Amino acid sequence: MDLGERLYALRKSKNLTQDEVAEKLKVTRQTISKWETNQSTPDFDKIVPLCELFEIGVEELLTGKKPEEVQEEQENNEEKVLTKQEVKEKSAKVVSSSIFIYIVAIAFLMIAIPVQHANPIVATSVFLLLIGWATTRMIKNYMSMPKFEKTKEEKKQEKVIKQINGIIGSICVAIYFIVSFTTMAWHITWIIFIIDGLICQAVKLIFMLKGDEEDE
Repeated sequence: MDLGERLYALRKSKNLTQDEVAEKLKVTRQTISKWETNQSTPDFDKIVPLCELFEIGVEELLTGKKPEEVQEEQENNEEKVLTKQEVKEKSAKVVSSSIFIYIVAIAFLMIAIPVQHANPIVATSVFLLLIGWATTRMIKNYMSMPKFEKTKEEKKQEKVIKQINGIIGSICVAIYFIVSFTTMAWHITWIIFIIDGLICQAVKLIFMLKGDEEDE
């Protein structure tokens, strides 16, 4: 419904004639007719008198939305502002569940082909889908996480995590080459790097949960 149709409907709802509206607004009947047929629009100084005459707000007059509809729309559009603690708890849930998906994917691949004799292509496809799903969840979590100013303790904790993960990474690389050259199973030993990522995420999760306990 456009403005003209809205003005017509409002006038009819009040059982007013164009002459009566024109008299109250101190304009001609032809002016009211032009407003209602969209040949012209009300001047700015006539907006408030129109709202008072029809007992509505400016928003409802111009857009047709009632106050409660506007409020509901605003509430739906407002994003909930999460506290730092709530963000950490949400992140911990995403990371822990993603780690579980990683474990399931690795266990599936280790059992499906050698034990269940599943089709290698199908088994690998399922494995990659699970890994991709878990990775996407964590990336989305870290990308959407609001930024908070880090405390000295958190900066220190982050430094320790990087050092631990660096050591784990070096060990995993060494294991990868030793196992690969020993078994020549290059087609499967790359899983060690996924395990490396899994352990690194587990370390982050442990420190995250430790931080939550200290905050409490």
